[in-house]
Amino acid sequence: MINLLNKLLVFYRLIIRGCVNILSFNNQTINSKYFSSIKEIPNVIWEELGCSNNLYFNTKYLEALEKHNPQIQFSYIILLNEAQKPIAFATIQIVDFYLDSVQNDMQSVVEWVKCMGRKLRIISPEKPFKILTCGNTFVSGEHGVYIKQDQNKKQVVSQLAKAVLYHANTNLKNGIDAYMLKDFIKESLFITDELLVDGYNSFNVEPNMVLYLDEDWLTFNDYLAAFKTKFRVKARRAIKLSAFLRVEEVSINRLKDLLPKMTTLYKIVSSNSSFNLGDFNLETYKSLKENLEDNYVLNAYWLEDELVGFLSGIINQNSLDAHFVGIDYKYNREYAIYQRMLYDYISLGIDRKVTMINFGRTASEIKSSVGAIPQELTIYLRHKNSIPNRILSLFLKRIQPSQFNQKHPFKKKIVIENVN
Repeated sequence: MINLLNKLLVFYRLIIRGCVNILSFNNQTINSKYFSSIKEIPNVIWEELGCSNNLYFNTKYLEALEKHNPQIQFSYIILLNEAQKPIAFATIQIVDFYLDSVQNDMQSVVEWVKCMGRKLRIISPEKPFKILTCGNTFVSGEHGVYIKQDQNKKQVVSQLAKAVLYHANTNLKNGIDAYMLKDFIKESLFITDELLVDGYNSFNVEPNMVLYLDEDWLTFNDYLAAFKTKFRVKARRAIKLSAFLRVEEVSINRLKDLLPKMTTLYKIVSSNSSFNLGDFNLETYKSLKENLEDNYVLNAYWLEDELVGFLSGIINQNSLDAHFVGIDYKYNREYAIYQRMLYDYISLGIDRKVTMINFGRTASEIKSSVGAIPQELTIYLRHKNSIPNRILSLFLKRIQPSQFNQKHPFKKKIVIENVN
């Protein structure tokens, strides 16, 4: 009883200090709380939400991102019900997006946008597009919004969209051009399509490539045995080529020495991405390793005395999520560096007994050759003003994920029920 009174007292003090904003729409009252730093959120809110077992909604992970990435403005929104209990949490990340950073098969679309923007004088290709992102800039998937299970999720998503606009106008007065909510799987669209009513436009970019692990794969050799002969031969050839590589599990103490070269290798890979919201500061690895310990994976790949690659990943509940990689491409073909990394992710996933590996976007075809299948992710985006939003809608309709040749390496179809 005393604990309950203490929790109510915390929320009461928040209201008295004017920290809780009360919005009203459709004859409903929405209470939303804005925080400019993860450290400002009281422990009582995390206890009520009960979301910390998911590392993407855990303070240890979020503190690491916030600490080392000053190029992004972080903030957070909590939705409260009428009883002042938290029902949802959202991560807000404000990034500067440059049209010129879009590359490869999307460049023709960007040129069209620049042309339209100049004619109508509403979009400047020289200035950054300031995007308020409700989601995780650095990871593909539904890692930016948490809603408690007992809630009407359609209603909460609509409430959240309105709360984001309110706080952008009230607390984030820094010239935001557009609002984005990312990345929602197909099964969530019946909920998130509520955003279309609020003026958002939906579109898809590259899919997240997911490998579902068979429960009978107790070792990496079990995984290879499930391959068709042609793919198994190719896999063994890649493993043979990569035998010249030395793999080092990177400790916190080693990071200081390796980070400069790792950063160079990371930028080589990220510069080839067709759609990149922002660069990741690899100094973040220090805090991620400290805070998440064995749940954060970091391996370096050496060719004799030269660092030629690295991989990183997060063990989160039942999944292994590939994070960032760095590769020296001049050695990649001869020593199958990237393919070896993919196999090392799989070997780690089997050892840690996860049910799926999220390989992320890009390089879809080679990821499909190791058994990954595409998972479509939908992004919602709207410009702050109505006329540019209509132009933005036309732009987004022209965006199509790159086509690739989906490989089917397994002798039998992998059963994927009950993996979520």
